[in-house]
Amino acid sequence: MRSLAPGIKLITSFSRDSWYRGFILVLTFFFYTAYHLSRKPISIVKSELHRNCSIVIRPANLNVTNNETWCDWAPFDRDNYKTLFGALDNSFLVAYAFGMFISGIFGERLPLRYYLSCGMLLSGLFTVLFGLGFYWDIHSIWYYAFVQAMNGLAQTTGWPSVVACVGNWFGKGKRGLIMGVWNSHTSVGNILGSLIAGVFVSSAWGMSFIVPGIIIAAMGVLCFFFLVEKPEDVNCSLPQHHEGGEQEPLLQNSSSTEEIFSSPGSSTPQPAGEEPEPISFLAALRIPGVLEFSFCLLFAKLVSYTFLYWLPLYISNVANFDSKSAGDMSTLFDVGGIVGGIMAGLVSDYTGGRASTCCVMLIVAAPMLFLYNHVGQNGLGTTIGMLLLCGALVNGPYALITTAVSADLGTHESLQGNSRALSTVTAIIDGTGSIGAALGPLLAGLISPTGWNNVFYMLITADLLACLLLSRLVFKEVRGWCGQGARQRGFKEI
Repeated sequence: MRSLAPGIKLITSFSRDSWYRGFILVLTFFFYTAYHLSRKPISIVKSELHRNCSIVIRPANLNVTNNETWCDWAPFDRDNYKTLFGALDNSFLVAYAFGMFISGIFGERLPLRYYLSCGMLLSGLFTVLFGLGFYWDIHSIWYYAFVQAMNGLAQTTGWPSVVACVGNWFGKGKRGLIMGVWNSHTSVGNILGSLIAGVFVSSAWGMSFIVPGIIIAAMGVLCFFFLVEKPEDVNCSLPQHHEGGEQEPLLQNSSSTEEIFSSPGSSTPQPAGEEPEPISFLAALRIPGVLEFSFCLLFAKLVSYTFLYWLPLYISNVANFDSKSAGDMSTLFDVGGIVGGIMAGLVSDYTGGRASTCCVMLIVAAPMLFLYNHVGQNGLGTTIGMLLLCGALVNGPYALITTAVSADLGTHESLQGNSRALSTVTAIIDGTGSIGAALGPLLAGLISPTGWNNVFYMLITADLLACLLLSRLVFKEVRGWCGQGARQRGFKEI
């Protein structure tokens, strides 16, 4: 008998269930990469909308009355341009935070494939409309604020839907690692959005929005044709969401022999024809750990989104980089975020301490933010190193809470197998976090005229508050480890 080619051996070594799980993981990765890709251009374009016109070569045939603002895009040519930028950011983020609480409820009750497809198509439309303001010569702050707000509402369809879909396909074993790797879509989207926007920002900034808008709309079409919401829809085995005797998933060790792309199929499926009832908003709030992690994420996301929207402008102002170079340099923060998210998931899987992992990273992040502000621009090597380190420490806890923690809580044993709670729980956690995401850029816009030092003090304070809010859960996790260690010592003595 002839031996199979190595490539064919590799393909056939995976079961049908494994291929479907891998396919869903990759597909949802691309979907949410597109969501973040379409959010990023505004932070890159800011430094083009308001520039230092004294260093820009003015065309000889251009007749202007103001030599200081001739190259700016009205209405961002005024002294209050930072406040206007803050208004743009908050038009998106406030709408996103408000819509997120409602989005999870819809996500539990509507087919995810339709819901996600419509959301991406609408987000693509509003992203393109922002870019068309350049070609239509629109200079009204109300137009741009309205488009941003509508895009914020459209983007709320993404996160609850993709987390619910991945949660449907993957059980608890190695969930932190899987979702840590998968959650790199956030940073990949930010990096691609920065690079795409950077290509057009200096020549025709409208294309910095139009191209990402077309990409996310195309992903919406792809979602409609290929997304499979649940394993049972294609006769795949169901994942195992709980381990035997587990009472508090976040506070117990989550080590498991379950393979990443396989499932023992030990969870009890719903009887044929019976669908579990969607969980209510108040019932979701009563799940142990939801409130603590929600408010922790509020402050963690405040820090992360302030960097998302203001880092390129900070680099441009402090290090005197041009718009494209500042945008390219800011992507290092997201590269660090990829590593931080994976490490947070890996460590929390190994230790079983989701809250403790987040708390340690948040504590270390505070002095690193202080150092970056004071020495981060002392040479290219220092800048690169500090951006990578700060990105890992800031985005690691944020990534862990929005993925593995949300999935753990959404499949909590107290729900008795009701998988339809996942979208609502995810929306509550991310919606509360999005309030912080709205506050961060707003506070940065208000505080930055007084100096960048004050912005960083605000970020450090938020970081420490996020850590403090997890103290109860950290105490329970540490107490659990101590009790486990004492039991193991007792067995040895016997």
